[in-house]
Amino acid sequence: MVRTVGVEEELLLVDEQSGEPRALSTAVLAFAESRADGDSAFEAELHDQQLEFATEPRTDMRELADEILRWRAEAAESAARAGAAVAALATAPLPVSPAIGNGERHRWLAERFGLTAQEQLTGGCHVHVSVNSDDEGVGVLDRIRPWLSVLLAMSANSPFWQGRDSAYASYRSRVWGRWPSAGPVEIFGSAERYHEEVDALVGTGVLRDKGMIYFDARLSHRYPTVEVRVADVCLDPADAALLATLVRGLVETAARSWSDGEPADPVGVGVLRMAAWQAGRSGLEGKLLHPGTMRPEPASDVVGALLAHVRDALEESGDLASTETALKSLLERGTGARSQREVLARTGSLRAAVAECVSRTRG
Repeated sequence: MVRTVGVEEELLLVDEQSGEPRALSTAVLAFAESRADGDSAFEAELHDQQLEFATEPRTDMRELADEILRWRAEAAESAARAGAAVAALATAPLPVSPAIGNGERHRWLAERFGLTAQEQLTGGCHVHVSVNSDDEGVGVLDRIRPWLSVLLAMSANSPFWQGRDSAYASYRSRVWGRWPSAGPVEIFGSAERYHEEVDALVGTGVLRDKGMIYFDARLSHRYPTVEVRVADVCLDPADAALLATLVRGLVETAARSWSDGEPADPVGVGVLRMAAWQAGRSGLEGKLLHPGTMRPEPASDVVGALLAHVRDALEESGDLASTETALKSLLERGTGARSQREVLARTGSLRAAVAECVSRTRG
Protein backbone atom coordinates (compact mmCIF):
# COMPACT_ATOMS: atom_id res chain seq x y z
CA MET A 1 0.00 0.00 0.00
CA VAL A 2 1.29 3.44 -0.93
CA ARG A 3 0.38 5.89 1.81
CA THR A 4 -1.49 9.06 0.91
CA VAL A 5 -0.06 12.46 1.74
CA GLY A 6 -1.80 15.79 2.18
CA VAL A 7 -0.33 19.21 2.93
CA GLU A 8 -1.75 22.24 4.73
CA GLU A 9 0.04 25.57 4.26
CA GLU A 10 -0.51 28.87 6.08
CA LEU A 11 0.24 31.92 3.93
CA LEU A 12 0.77 35.58 4.86
CA LEU A 13 -1.24 38.36 3.20
CA VAL A 14 0.89 41.43 2.51
CA ASP A 15 0.72 44.79 0.76
CA GLU A 16 2.50 44.36 -2.54
CA GLN A 17 4.13 47.80 -2.33
CA SER A 18 5.05 48.16 1.34
CA GLY A 19 5.43 44.49 2.25
CA GLU A 20 3.40 45.06 5.41
CA PRO A 21 0.83 42.42 6.44
CA ARG A 22 -2.77 43.18 5.46
CA ALA A 23 -5.83 42.02 7.42
CA LEU A 24 -7.80 41.04 4.33
CA SER A 25 -8.51 37.35 4.79
CA THR A 26 -12.31 37.78 4.69
CA ALA A 27 -12.17 39.45 1.28
CA VAL A 28 -9.56 37.04 -0.07
CA LEU A 29 -11.58 34.03 1.06
CA ALA A 30 -14.71 35.45 -0.57
CA PHE A 31 -12.90 35.83 -3.89
CA ALA A 32 -11.42 32.32 -3.54
CA GLU A 33 -14.84 30.82 -2.89
CA SER A 34 -16.28 32.62 -5.93
CA ARG A 35 -13.59 31.01 -8.08
CA ALA A 36 -13.94 27.53 -6.59
CA ASP A 37 -15.40 24.63 -8.53
CA GLY A 38 -17.03 22.92 -5.56
CA ASP A 39 -15.71 23.30 -2.04
CA SER A 40 -12.92 25.83 -1.59
CA ALA A 41 -9.51 24.58 -0.47
CA PHE A 42 -9.02 27.75 1.60
CA GLU A 43 -10.07 28.65 5.11
CA ALA A 44 -9.50 31.39 7.65
CA GLU A 45 -6.69 31.27 10.20
CA LEU A 46 -6.41 32.74 13.69
CA HIS A 47 -5.34 36.11 12.27
CA ASP A 48 -6.90 38.13 9.48
CA GLN A 49 -3.47 38.60 7.87
CA GLN A 50 -3.41 34.91 6.91
CA LEU A 51 -5.19 32.20 5.04
CA GLU A 52 -4.67 28.45 4.82
CA PHE A 53 -5.16 25.88 2.11
CA ALA A 54 -5.21 22.09 2.18
CA THR A 55 -4.41 19.73 -0.67
CA GLU A 56 -6.22 16.54 -1.49
CA PRO A 57 -4.66 13.29 -0.23
CA ARG A 58 -2.20 12.13 -2.89
CA THR A 59 -0.10 9.04 -3.52
CA ASP A 60 1.90 10.54 -6.41
CA MET A 61 4.30 13.18 -5.10
CA ARG A 62 4.48 14.94 -8.47
CA GLU A 63 0.74 15.44 -8.35
CA LEU A 64 1.06 16.76 -4.81
CA ALA A 65 3.75 19.22 -5.91
CA ASP A 66 1.52 20.40 -8.77
CA GLU A 67 -1.41 20.91 -6.39
CA ILE A 68 0.70 22.97 -3.99
CA LEU A 69 1.69 25.19 -6.91
CA ARG A 70 -1.92 25.44 -8.05
CA TRP A 71 -3.30 26.51 -4.68
CA ARG A 72 -0.50 29.00 -4.13
CA ALA A 73 -1.33 30.52 -7.51
CA GLU A 74 -5.06 30.57 -6.68
CA ALA A 75 -4.26 32.27 -3.36
CA ALA A 76 -2.16 34.89 -5.15
CA GLU A 77 -4.90 35.63 -7.70
CA SER A 78 -7.62 35.93 -5.04
CA ALA A 79 -5.37 38.13 -2.91
CA ALA A 80 -4.66 40.39 -5.88
CA ARG A 81 -8.41 40.95 -6.37
CA ALA A 82 -8.56 42.08 -2.73
CA GLY A 83 -5.58 44.40 -3.15
CA ALA A 84 -2.93 42.20 -1.56
CA ALA A 85 -0.30 39.59 -2.31
CA VAL A 86 0.57 36.29 -0.65
CA ALA A 87 3.93 35.24 0.72
CA ALA A 88 4.98 31.87 2.10
CA LEU A 89 6.56 33.42 5.18
CA ALA A 90 6.48 31.80 8.60
CA THR A 91 6.68 35.18 10.35
CA ALA A 92 6.14 38.73 9.13
CA PRO A 93 9.49 40.46 8.54
CA LEU A 94 8.03 43.96 8.97
CA PRO A 95 6.35 45.33 12.12
CA VAL A 96 2.71 44.32 12.43
CA SER A 97 -0.21 44.54 14.83
CA PRO A 98 -1.84 41.12 14.37
CA ALA A 99 -5.63 41.17 14.01
CA ILE A 100 -7.49 38.23 15.53
CA GLY A 101 -10.31 36.91 13.36
CA ASN A 102 -13.96 37.31 14.33
CA GLY A 103 -14.79 33.61 14.54
CA GLU A 104 -16.12 32.42 17.90
CA ARG A 105 -13.21 30.00 18.32
CA HIS A 106 -10.66 32.68 17.49
CA ARG A 107 -12.19 35.12 19.97
CA TRP A 108 -12.10 32.43 22.67
CA LEU A 109 -8.41 31.82 22.01
CA ALA A 110 -7.69 35.54 22.20
CA GLU A 111 -9.51 35.91 25.53
CA ARG A 112 -8.10 32.73 27.02
CA PHE A 113 -4.46 33.10 25.99
CA GLY A 114 -3.99 36.84 25.71
CA LEU A 115 -0.67 37.96 24.27
CA THR A 116 0.28 34.38 23.40
CA ALA A 117 -2.62 34.23 20.94
CA GLN A 118 -2.12 37.81 19.78
CA GLU A 119 1.47 37.11 18.75
CA GLN A 120 0.75 33.87 16.88
CA LEU A 121 0.94 35.41 13.42
CA THR A 122 3.03 32.47 12.28
CA GLY A 123 2.86 30.19 9.24
CA GLY A 124 3.38 26.47 9.43
CA CYS A 125 3.31 23.52 7.08
CA HIS A 126 1.40 20.47 8.28
CA VAL A 127 1.86 17.12 6.54
CA HIS A 128 -0.75 14.36 6.87
CA VAL A 129 0.24 10.77 6.07
CA SER A 130 -2.28 7.94 6.17
CA VAL A 131 -2.01 5.17 8.73
CA ASN A 132 -3.94 1.93 9.02
CA SER A 133 -4.97 2.30 12.66
CA ASP A 134 -4.42 4.41 15.74
CA ASP A 135 -2.10 1.70 17.05
CA GLU A 136 0.09 1.98 13.96
CA GLY A 137 -0.14 5.75 14.13
CA VAL A 138 1.10 5.88 17.72
CA GLY A 139 3.84 3.42 16.83
CA VAL A 140 4.88 5.91 14.16
CA LEU A 141 4.71 8.90 16.53
CA ASP A 142 6.93 7.11 19.02
CA ARG A 143 9.57 6.38 16.38
CA ILE A 144 9.77 9.63 14.41
CA ARG A 145 10.35 11.83 17.47
CA PRO A 146 14.16 12.21 17.06
CA TRP A 147 13.86 13.18 13.38
CA LEU A 148 11.34 16.01 13.68
CA SER A 149 13.95 18.63 14.51
CA VAL A 150 15.69 17.90 11.20
CA LEU A 151 12.47 18.70 9.34
CA LEU A 152 12.25 21.97 11.24
CA ALA A 153 15.80 22.90 10.24
CA MET A 154 15.12 22.11 6.59
CA SER A 155 12.00 24.28 6.51
CA ALA A 156 13.34 27.24 8.54
CA ASN A 157 11.78 30.37 7.08
CA SER A 158 11.24 32.91 9.87
CA PRO A 159 14.39 34.87 10.73
CA PHE A 160 12.70 38.25 11.27
CA TRP A 161 10.26 39.40 13.94
CA GLN A 162 8.69 42.86 14.20
CA GLY A 163 11.31 44.41 11.93
CA ARG A 164 14.33 42.85 13.64
CA ASP A 165 16.58 39.87 13.02
CA SER A 166 15.62 37.35 15.68
CA ALA A 167 18.99 35.54 15.48
CA TYR A 168 16.98 32.38 14.72
CA ALA A 169 16.42 30.66 11.40
CA SER A 170 12.96 29.62 12.63
CA TYR A 171 11.68 32.10 15.17
CA ARG A 172 8.19 30.77 14.46
CA SER A 173 9.15 27.60 16.32
CA ARG A 174 10.00 29.67 19.39
CA VAL A 175 6.75 31.63 19.26
CA TRP A 176 4.67 28.52 18.58
CA GLY A 177 6.22 26.84 21.62
CA ARG A 178 4.38 29.29 23.89
CA TRP A 179 1.16 27.29 23.53
CA PRO A 180 0.79 24.99 26.56
CA SER A 181 0.35 21.83 24.47
CA ALA A 182 3.07 22.49 21.85
CA GLY A 183 6.37 20.72 21.32
CA PRO A 184 7.87 17.23 21.56
CA VAL A 185 6.18 14.50 23.55
CA GLU A 186 6.98 11.34 25.45
CA ILE A 187 6.80 7.80 24.09
CA PHE A 188 3.21 6.64 24.41
CA GLY A 189 3.60 2.94 23.66
CA SER A 190 -0.02 2.36 22.67
CA ALA A 191 -3.03 4.11 21.20
CA GLU A 192 -4.82 3.67 24.51
CA ARG A 193 -2.10 5.55 26.36
CA TYR A 194 -2.06 8.30 23.70
CA HIS A 195 -5.79 8.89 23.95
CA GLU A 196 -5.64 8.84 27.74
CA GLU A 197 -3.04 11.61 27.62
CA VAL A 198 -5.05 13.68 25.13
CA ASP A 199 -8.20 13.28 27.25
CA ALA A 200 -6.26 14.29 30.35
CA LEU A 201 -4.92 17.43 28.67
CA VAL A 202 -8.34 18.47 27.41
CA GLY A 203 -9.84 17.56 30.78
CA THR A 204 -7.70 20.16 32.53
CA GLY A 205 -9.87 22.85 30.99
CA VAL A 206 -6.80 24.73 29.76
CA LEU A 207 -7.45 23.61 26.19
CA ARG A 208 -10.72 24.14 24.36
CA ASP A 209 -10.77 20.75 22.63
CA LYS A 210 -8.66 18.12 20.87
CA GLY A 211 -7.96 20.53 18.05
CA MET A 212 -5.63 22.31 20.46
CA ILE A 213 -3.34 19.30 20.86
CA TYR A 214 -0.38 21.05 19.26
CA PHE A 215 2.23 18.30 19.54
CA ASP A 216 5.03 18.44 16.96
CA ALA A 217 3.37 15.31 15.55
CA ARG A 218 0.00 13.90 16.51
CA LEU A 219 -2.85 11.68 15.42
CA SER A 220 -5.19 13.89 13.45
CA HIS A 221 -8.52 14.38 15.21
CA ARG A 222 -10.24 14.65 11.81
CA TYR A 223 -8.56 12.16 9.48
CA PRO A 224 -6.97 8.67 9.74
CA THR A 225 -3.51 10.20 9.54
CA VAL A 226 -0.38 11.07 11.42
CA GLU A 227 -0.05 14.85 11.23
CA VAL A 228 3.48 16.27 11.39
CA ARG A 229 3.21 19.92 12.43
CA VAL A 230 6.79 20.89 13.28
CA ALA A 231 7.79 22.71 10.07
CA ASP A 232 7.73 26.34 9.01
CA VAL A 233 5.83 27.02 5.82
CA CYS A 234 8.49 26.66 3.12
CA LEU A 235 9.35 29.63 0.92
CA ASP A 236 9.85 27.52 -2.20
CA PRO A 237 6.98 25.22 -3.19
CA ALA A 238 9.49 22.56 -4.22
CA ASP A 239 10.70 22.42 -0.62
CA ALA A 240 7.14 21.86 0.60
CA ALA A 241 6.88 18.85 -1.71
CA LEU A 242 10.28 17.62 -0.53
CA LEU A 243 9.19 17.93 3.09
CA ALA A 244 6.02 15.95 2.39
CA THR A 245 8.02 13.22 0.64
CA LEU A 246 10.42 12.87 3.56
CA VAL A 247 7.57 12.78 6.06
CA ARG A 248 5.93 9.93 4.17
CA GLY A 249 9.29 8.15 4.15
CA LEU A 250 9.61 8.63 7.89
CA VAL A 251 6.08 7.35 8.52
CA GLU A 252 6.58 4.27 6.35
CA THR A 253 9.96 3.50 7.93
CA ALA A 254 8.58 3.92 11.44
CA ALA A 255 5.49 1.81 10.70
CA ARG A 256 7.69 -1.05 9.52
CA SER A 257 9.84 -0.75 12.63
CA TRP A 258 6.74 -0.83 14.83
CA SER A 259 5.34 -3.83 12.95
CA ASP A 260 8.62 -5.68 13.39
CA GLY A 261 8.54 -5.06 17.13
CA GLU A 262 11.62 -2.86 17.20
CA PRO A 263 11.63 -0.53 20.21
CA ALA A 264 11.42 3.25 19.87
CA ASP A 265 14.49 5.29 20.70
CA PRO A 266 14.03 6.25 24.37
CA VAL A 267 15.52 9.75 23.99
CA GLY A 268 13.89 12.06 26.52
CA VAL A 269 11.65 15.05 25.90
CA GLY A 270 14.25 17.39 27.40
CA VAL A 271 16.87 16.37 24.84
CA LEU A 272 14.30 16.61 22.04
CA ARG A 273 13.66 20.18 23.13
CA MET A 274 17.38 20.88 22.83
CA ALA A 275 17.38 19.43 19.31
CA ALA A 276 14.38 21.57 18.34
CA TRP A 277 16.00 24.69 19.79
CA GLN A 278 19.21 24.03 17.85
CA ALA A 279 17.28 23.43 14.63
CA GLY A 280 15.30 26.63 15.09
CA ARG A 281 18.42 28.59 15.90
CA SER A 282 20.66 27.55 13.02
CA GLY A 283 18.49 25.95 10.35
CA LEU A 284 20.90 24.39 7.87
CA GLU A 285 23.65 26.97 8.41
CA GLY A 286 25.37 25.39 11.40
CA LYS A 287 25.23 22.16 13.35
CA LEU A 288 22.23 20.05 14.28
CA LEU A 289 21.82 17.36 16.89
CA HIS A 290 22.13 14.00 15.14
CA PRO A 291 19.01 11.93 15.89
CA GLY A 292 21.10 8.82 16.48
CA THR A 293 23.47 10.32 19.04
CA MET A 294 21.95 13.68 20.04
CA ARG A 295 25.37 15.23 19.58
CA PRO A 296 26.12 18.18 17.26
CA GLU A 297 27.16 17.39 13.71
CA PRO A 298 27.20 19.46 10.49
CA ALA A 299 23.69 20.02 9.18
CA SER A 300 24.54 18.43 5.82
CA ASP A 301 25.61 15.23 7.59
CA VAL A 302 22.42 15.12 9.64
CA VAL A 303 20.27 15.65 6.55
CA GLY A 304 22.24 12.85 4.91
CA ALA A 305 21.45 10.64 7.89
CA LEU A 306 17.75 11.37 7.43
CA LEU A 307 17.97 10.38 3.78
CA ALA A 308 19.78 7.15 4.69
CA HIS A 309 17.14 6.40 7.33
CA VAL A 310 14.25 6.59 4.86
CA ARG A 311 16.10 5.40 1.75
CA ASP A 312 14.36 2.02 1.46
CA ALA A 313 10.91 3.57 1.76
CA LEU A 314 11.74 6.23 -0.84
CA GLU A 315 13.16 3.67 -3.23
CA GLU A 316 10.05 1.51 -3.02
CA SER A 317 7.73 4.49 -3.63
CA GLY A 318 9.83 5.64 -6.57
CA ASP A 319 10.81 8.92 -4.90
CA LEU A 320 14.49 8.34 -4.14
CA ALA A 321 16.10 9.99 -7.17
CA SER A 322 13.90 13.09 -7.06
CA THR A 323 14.43 13.43 -3.31
CA GLU A 324 18.21 13.23 -3.69
CA THR A 325 18.08 15.97 -6.32
CA ALA A 326 15.79 18.16 -4.23
CA LEU A 327 17.93 17.75 -1.11
CA LYS A 328 21.07 18.66 -3.03
CA SER A 329 19.36 21.83 -4.27
CA LEU A 330 18.16 22.77 -0.79
CA LEU A 331 21.59 22.31 0.78
CA GLU A 332 23.22 24.41 -1.96
CA ARG A 333 20.84 27.40 -1.93
CA GLY A 334 19.74 27.18 1.69
CA THR A 335 16.43 27.65 3.43
CA GLY A 336 13.97 30.51 3.23
CA ALA A 337 15.65 32.05 6.29
CA ARG A 338 18.95 32.23 4.43
CA SER A 339 17.26 33.68 1.35
CA GLN A 340 15.55 36.42 3.36
CA ARG A 341 18.79 37.41 5.06
CA GLU A 342 20.65 37.44 1.75
CA VAL A 343 18.14 39.87 0.24
CA LEU A 344 18.37 42.11 3.30
CA ALA A 345 22.18 42.07 3.15
CA ARG A 346 22.09 42.93 -0.55
CA THR A 347 19.43 45.64 -0.44
CA GLY A 348 19.26 46.82 3.15
CA SER A 349 15.48 46.54 2.90
CA LEU A 350 13.04 44.20 4.58
CA ARG A 351 10.44 45.37 2.05
CA ALA A 352 12.68 44.03 -0.70
CA ALA A 353 12.95 40.75 1.18
CA VAL A 354 9.16 40.47 1.31
CA ALA A 355 8.86 41.32 -2.39
CA GLU A 356 11.34 38.57 -3.22
CA CYS A 357 9.37 36.13 -1.11
CA VAL A 358 6.11 37.06 -2.85
CA SER A 359 7.74 36.20 -6.18
CA ARG A 360 9.24 32.93 -4.96
CA THR A 361 6.04 31.77 -3.29
CA ARG A 362 4.55 30.92 -6.67
CA GLY A 363 7.63 28.97 -7.78
